Amino acid sequence: MAIGLIVIGDEILSGKRQDQHFAKLRELLAARGLGLAWVQYLGDDRSRLTEVLRRSLAGDDVVFSCGGIGATPDDHTRQAAAAALGVPLVEHPGAREQIALHMAEINQPLTPERLRMGELPQGAELIPNPYNRIPGFSLGRHHFVPGFPVMAWPMIEWLLDTYYHAWFGGAAEAERGMLVRGLNEGTLTPLMDTLQQRFPGVKVYSLPRIDPARRFYYEIDLGVKGPVALLDAAFNYLRAGVTELGGEIADQAASVA
Repeated sequence: MAIGLIVIGDEILSGKRQDQHFAKLRELLAARGLGLAWVQYLGDDRSRLTEVLRRSLAGDDVVFSCGGIGATPDDHTRQAAAAALGVPLVEHPGAREQIALHMAEINQPLTPERLRMGELPQGAELIPNPYNRIPGFSLGRHHFVPGFPVMAWPMIEWLLDTYYHAWFGGAAEAERGMLVRGLNEGTLTPLMDTLQQRFPGVKVYSLPRIDPARRFYYEIDLGVKGPVALLDAAFNYLRAGVTELGGEIADQAASVA
């Protein structure tokens, strides 16, 4: 099961606000033995949103979309999702009920503008919002929640625990790495290529660290990640190859994600 994240909002792209959803979703997924396959950031552009959602809704990925489901003129996600599926926006009775309850709780009038938040793509299912009752919505494996972390994160947790419990643990990965000195990536590339051919399912990573004064990287964070059953053998192969090439191993660590 591949899981993707879409973060929507001009404020993210302009730098007015820093995205927090990427790191948090990784954390929520890792706690359940799941992983994140891709992330996409989009501004408040309805035509672009529609095109992206048209492609992703046609696929099989589980997608969490954060932001743009409100009722102000810069919110386009509800409309774009409906256009992507070719269905109308309709007032969802359950959403209207939850919005009305929230307005009563905060002693505010139930205006037509506030009820717009209950106009959802036809066929949408509600996602409960424990913070203020105003729901998100699901279209198949696509789940649309607000951009506010205080609302989005418990809603995503509810979705994971309600609909995807059977997948928990299915994407758990282990990772082992080391710091290598005295070699460059060009020298290490044949070793990395051979490792991935020899250990299908294991990925090798190489992250050089740059010394700005020398304009050259002085060490490489080198390692492997993948199924636990294959990891030790792959790491030992990599470590032996580094030693054979004359590299100095400065450090090594193991972690599980």
